[in-house]
Amino acid sequence: MSPSPGPSPFPVLLGVDGGGSKTLALAADLQGHVLGRGLAGPSNYHAVGLEAATAALETAIVAALEATQLPSAAISIAALCLGLAGMGRPEDRAVMQTWATERFPGATVAVVTDAQLVLAAGTPAGWGLALISGTGSLAYGEDAAGHNARAGGWGYLLGDEGSGYAIGLAALRAIARAADGRGPQTALTAAVLAQWGLSQPQDLIRHVYRPELGRSEIAALAALVEAAAAHDAVAHAIIQEAGRELALMVQAVARQLAFSGAVPCAVAGSVLVKGPAVVTAFRAAAVEWGLRLEPFTPVAEPAWGAIRLARATAVVPQRDRSWLSC
Repeated sequence: MSPSPGPSPFPVLLGVDGGGSKTLALAADLQGHVLGRGLAGPSNYHAVGLEAATAALETAIVAALEATQLPSAAISIAALCLGLAGMGRPEDRAVMQTWATERFPGATVAVVTDAQLVLAAGTPAGWGLALISGTGSLAYGEDAAGHNARAGGWGYLLGDEGSGYAIGLAALRAIARAADGRGPQTALTAAVLAQWGLSQPQDLIRHVYRPELGRSEIAALAALVEAAAAHDAVAHAIIQEAGRELALMVQAVARQLAFSGAVPCAVAGSVLVKGPAVVTAFRAAAVEWGLRLEPFTPVAEPAWGAIRLARATAVVPQRDRSWLSC
């Protein structure tokens, strides 16, 4: 008589949202109920390198699995979806697909862009427009037939208009112009100097050109610009420009996909989720240009979209299917 098999492992879905500032991993059951969360540093490998990116992914995923409080031997990874910044090209996705497949053998693995997570998490049927503005910026869209298009995502040297980095950089340049007398005085000078513990505008040179200064530190200044926009003309102009640039991205994607009428739109990233001023400017520009973004959904946690995509691709062995009825 052959021995009876042991208890079936508990199938788990993993969804990861990785960007230029942080990585969030969620572990969920097959119904999509989140059981554990894990946080780590950035995992955009174009920005931090492949070794650091995969280390961040590993840290976040392990933390999420540990947070489930399930014994590691009792867990079976049914599906993993990595939604990562910088995955717009097939060759980039192939790099991360190889790592994930080797690290989690037997799991169904999907590697998508961070914008696809936002679309999955924030639109009723998974089609429409997605806009991200955090450290960087990107617009993405899919129609009901699966055709897709994108605009932006060119990085901080070539693009990232309307992003936290672009807003922060515009603030620093405005402060420099004001200090020289080439531009109007602005409340941003005092706000940024206080934020960074500096005494005078000229101290910005030493601070900004430090080799260790990250783009996320400049992007964090966007919150100061947002706060000053209601009473400072310079900050207001920076916010208005950011909103219009983001609307241009969305308009370009909508045109490529020949969208007309009401189109679902999901937005994510700190600039669009944490503060209302850029969202207001963006929506005003969108209306001006004839875009009907309905429903309009802020997505605070795009990793939910990764769980949704992982659940759609999960293949559960027959002996593990008893969990589906739990």
